[in-house]
Parts: sequence; C-alpha cells; structure tokens
Amino acid sequence: MKYRSLINTIFEKSKDKMDNMEVYIENNNKVEIKVFKGEIDDYTVSESGGLSFRGNFEDEIGYAYTEKLDESSVDMLIEDAIENGKHIDAEDKEEIFAGSETYEDFNNYNDDLDKISLEEKIQFVKELEEEAYKLDDRVETVAWCSYTEVENERYLVNTKGINLKDKMNVGISSISVIVKEGEDTKTGAYQVISSDYSKFNPKEMAKEAVNEAVSMLGASTIKSGEYPVVFRNDVFANILGMFTPIFSAENVDKGISLLKDKINEKVSTSKVTIVDDPFLEDGIESKYFDSEGTATSYREIVDEGILKTYLYNWKAAKKSGVESTGNAKRDSYKSSISIAPNNLYILDRDNTLDQLIESIEKGLMIINVEGLHSGLDPVSGDYSLSAYGYEIEDGKIKRPVNQITIAGNFFETLMDIEDVGNDLKFEIPFIGGYVGSPSVKVKKISVAGD
Repeated sequence: MKYRSLINTIFEKSKDKMDNMEVYIENNNKVEIKVFKGEIDDYTVSESGGLSFRGNFEDEIGYAYTEKLDESSVDMLIEDAIENGKHIDAEDKEEIFAGSETYEDFNNYNDDLDKISLEEKIQFVKELEEEAYKLDDRVETVAWCSYTEVENERYLVNTKGINLKDKMNVGISSISVIVKEGEDTKTGAYQVISSDYSKFNPKEMAKEAVNEAVSMLGASTIKSGEYPVVFRNDVFANILGMFTPIFSAENVDKGISLLKDKINEKVSTSKVTIVDDPFLEDGIESKYFDSEGTATSYREIVDEGILKTYLYNWKAAKKSGVESTGNAKRDSYKSSISIAPNNLYILDRDNTLDQLIESIEKGLMIINVEGLHSGLDPVSGDYSLSAYGYEIEDGKIKRPVNQITIAGNFFETLMDIEDVGNDLKFEIPFIGGYVGSPSVKVKKISVAGD
C-alpha cells in the first residue's frame, strides 16, 4: 500500500499510549472548466486530502487529523488524539471495527474517463455553450457553463485487521441559460452527472436547458388552492434529499426524526419503495465499505410504503442492539463519523411522465423549487417553497406558472403519492449525498398564488 510505512509508524508510536488505532487517508483531485462567451472563464486544477487518526484512550475515542502525509506530523497526531479523547464524555461509545466477513468485489472507477484528453473536455464545454446560443435567438446569456471532474481515493487501515482502499471518479457538467422576450426574462438549467463520458452530449444538454427556459416565457401565477401535483424527477429528488436525515438511527434515537417507533409501519403509499444502493452503477456514493470499514449492502428502507429499517453506523447500532447497516459516513478526513445513505432513491414504476400528467384533470407540474436550504424543516417535515412549473388541464400542459409557493408536510406528502414514474434521475442535494427519484404524482398540495 502507498502509505504503509507512514501508517506503520503511527501505529508503532501510539501503541503504548492508545488501543485499537485507525488511520483514514483521503486524496481528492479536481479539474474545473468554465466557459463564458467562447472563452475559458475559469480553469482550476486542485488537489486536496489528508489523514485522520483515531484511537481508544481511557475508554474514549480521540480524533486528530493532518494535511501532511509524512512522518513530521505523527507525534502531533498522536498527542492531539489523546488530548481530544480526554475531553470526550459521550455516553454512547464509538468503536474501531474489526471488519466484515466478506466484501463485494466492486469498482467505481472508470478508466475510460481518464483517457479523455483535457483538450476534448474543454472543447465539450465550449460546444455546450455554443449549442445553447444556436438553438434560439431569445437566448440572452449562457449564465453558467461548466465541466467538473472529481477523483477520490480512500484508504482505511486499523490495528484490528482492516486494510481497505477504493477509488472513484465522476464528471459533472452544468448549463444555465437566460432567455428574453420583450421584458420577460426566464432561466433554464440542466445537469449531467456521470463517469461515462458518452453521456455528456452538448446538443442534448443545451436543448434541455433552452427548452425549459423558453417554455416559461409568459408565465403567470395561478389561483391559490389545493391541486394535484406532478413533481418532476429532479425536483422530488432534491426534496427527498433534504429529508434523508429522518432515516438516521442517531436522529431517531435523539427524537429528531418522526420515524421513531415506525418500523414495520406504513409511512407512505404502497407506490413508494425507497432503497439504499451502494453498488449503483455510476453512483457517486457507490462503495464496498463505509467509513468504519463495514461492508456495504443493498437494502430497502421503505418497501411498498412500509418502513423496514433505519440507517446505522456502529455507535448507533450498538446502542440499539443491532448490526451496522454500513452507513457510517465521513464528509472528509476532517470529519467525525456520522450516518448517511449511500445512493438513496425511489424505485421506478411503470408510468411515463406524460402518463402521470394525463391522469390529472386540473393541477400543476412543478419543475423547480427554491429555498430548499431554509424553506423546510427535516424534523417536523413542514416545507414551504417558492416554485414554478406548468398548469395542467385535461391531462395536458396548458401554460407556464410562476410566482407560487407550495406548502405541505413531507410525511403527509409521502402518504399522498398516488403514482410514481419510470424516469429515475439523481441529484446532489444541498446537504450532500446522492439521491434519486422518478417523477411522482401527489394527490394534493397547497399552492399560494393569486
């Protein structure tokens, strides 16, 4: 292993002071390309990473981290971890995990993405912007046009026998356009997230963004009331993403998740099955071991409306007398261990988006919400979000609608889902992770408009 000598030195120097030590090393390489009006507006290549050390000291676990991956930081790491451990007074104890019996043979690194030259990626971003301008004379500005590529490498080694590493890479391209007709200005955006470079098609991406912006020209509000609503896949994925903390066993135990005592109870309509899939092809959070070294596994969190499990790391699992579900999470080498899903999503069902729309006599389709960072409460489930989309009449899109606020309660919304589409799409929510959803039809949502 690349860092074997450094890790051995840390363990050797700390063995008389601490028990059950663990080293976690993370390396990130990032390339970001932005284009504005045919010119490269920003081109950044960056490297980041570091080492996290934790170990048992007097029945507590102390943490320390460093950006220096050499032996000059070893003594400091050990002393800082011991000092940190002295101040930990938690009733629930963390533990260093000895390892799972077996691990899946899983690779989330696409070598082909590496083979695409930098020049080709720069040309792709330029073409993406150019296509947007070519599509419609009403395109006033391409406000954002970028390609970002991230490569992440993890090493986890401990004195109980764990010796694991993995590597992933992904490309993310986004475009946001502004169209203008008279005094009316509207925006549209589109994003592709994948390690498969063939999915970055400049013509298709530009078309999605421009068509959405143009479709909103002439939008106006709608009369306040309760309407059946179709949430487009990306919108509901973002909303679901903000509520993923409700599945954390730690939050359940703290009483800040309303799913407490709901195992094997109905929490949604039978149309909804929510899974956590660490082996999702092309998934940003796909991995065969979690941040404690536990083997990850596919599991149904909600099965046809019935809550089947919470998500656990070993600290939460030990308190509840169960096994970890392989959902220990470090946001970075600087972070302590928390709980988070891997790739969480609602399973597709049979209906197309058009069929969901056709099933509504009078209602709305929501294609964007704003205020996710402040307009919802993951504890109570209440949300109130600025939104826009289209009015639906007699099963067809009638006109664009904006200047509305949708309000409800997420737990009630889950119980009002009447149908689920077959167009699963993933987003990166504000709180991180990788969350996906098909479009969903909800029986009624309160809409404040005119």
